[in-house]
Amino acid sequence: MADIFDRLLKNSGGPIGQHRERAHGYFAFPKLEGEIGNRMKFRGKEMIVWSLNNYLGLANHPEIRKVDGDAAAQFGLALPMGARMMSGNSVHHEQLERELATFEGKEDAILFNFGYQGMVSLIDVLCSRHDVIVYDAESHACIIDGLRLHVGHSYVYKHNDIEDLEKQLQRANAIIEKQKAGGVLVITEGVFGMAGDQGKLKEIVSLKEKYGFRILLDDAHGFGTLGKTGAGAGEEQGVQDQIDLYFSTFAKSMASIGAFVAGPKAIIDYIRYNIRSQIFAKSLPMPLVMGNLKRLDMLRSQPELKDKLWSNAMKLQKGLKEKGFDIGKTDSVVTPVYMKGGVEEATAMVMDLRENHGIFCSIVVYPVIPKGHIIYRLIPTAVHTDADINATLEAFEATKKKLDAGEYKVAAIPDMAESR
Repeated sequence: MADIFDRLLKNSGGPIGQHRERAHGYFAFPKLEGEIGNRMKFRGKEMIVWSLNNYLGLANHPEIRKVDGDAAAQFGLALPMGARMMSGNSVHHEQLERELATFEGKEDAILFNFGYQGMVSLIDVLCSRHDVIVYDAESHACIIDGLRLHVGHSYVYKHNDIEDLEKQLQRANAIIEKQKAGGVLVITEGVFGMAGDQGKLKEIVSLKEKYGFRILLDDAHGFGTLGKTGAGAGEEQGVQDQIDLYFSTFAKSMASIGAFVAGPKAIIDYIRYNIRSQIFAKSLPMPLVMGNLKRLDMLRSQPELKDKLWSNAMKLQKGLKEKGFDIGKTDSVVTPVYMKGGVEEATAMVMDLRENHGIFCSIVVYPVIPKGHIIYRLIPTAVHTDADINATLEAFEATKKKLDAGEYKVAAIPDMAESR
């Protein structure tokens, strides 16, 4: 009999964990300190931070801080005790659900404790072993993990490729006809968080009548940032009424904790009484509920926050393109920067940006993406300034020259892990 621990140790920590001894505390699990904002401290140095999904700048907004503090003082962190179904419900939880449903133009909504957990368990509760799921190849990890719970068939279509989506829908319908049972669920995203491109919702919903499927939209990055009112990608593309189930998290534009799904009342009621991750989990604490009510109110009543976010995003993206950077096909505020290079070069470049330019941003390399490629993901927010943007553009221009000249290939990369 093999020892489970032996297998884990022989695995060297996995594809990312294998670098932990050198990376921990700097490249992985870094600690940003100070008030949440456009500039924070990293290892004692001030950094311009482009790694926080604080889109509307609500994380440290004084009105938000006051409501969060007042709610914690009034209710404490324990209330309500128990799961919603048993003893953890409140008028405030129900109020937040009603307001979210109205905001998204749906009949009803249900709260989840976390976005990741919410999507995983939502897929589980919606689909039986006879149902077929068709999903985009670049779906978020929470969708992929939800699919792992699905015991029926699932088919992946090439990212935003409607022709391939039709092929997979045809395969799905063939399975349904053979089984003489089940239905089809299409899952996509409003904004794909890595590349920043919107899902082709218009084209997808145009196929609903022909293929008879339902659509579940994960709009984590679209909620609050897209659409005239901020209701998301469905509103932006004029098809919100054709989105069967609209899902989003509070972790992005609302700078909070929790999530929700909105849709037809009868379906939301079914989810409410059958979703195991909520039936058997403690209710969302009252300070988070009150804080999320305030955040939703500000999202609706202060459109200037979204306007400022987009102004900053357009300045950043325009500046990057003018300097010759490839930012892909983003049509959202998510700003990827694509470069060529290996892990060592990417590591050296990140250190140069942080240590010599005071720029903190997220980087993606192999094994998340193919070898030889580097993606920097910049997340503009409403609280970034023109000075932040200009300094970042200058830093990227300077480091790209070094990358192109091959200087990072020979750069000595010290062990940046903190002593533990």
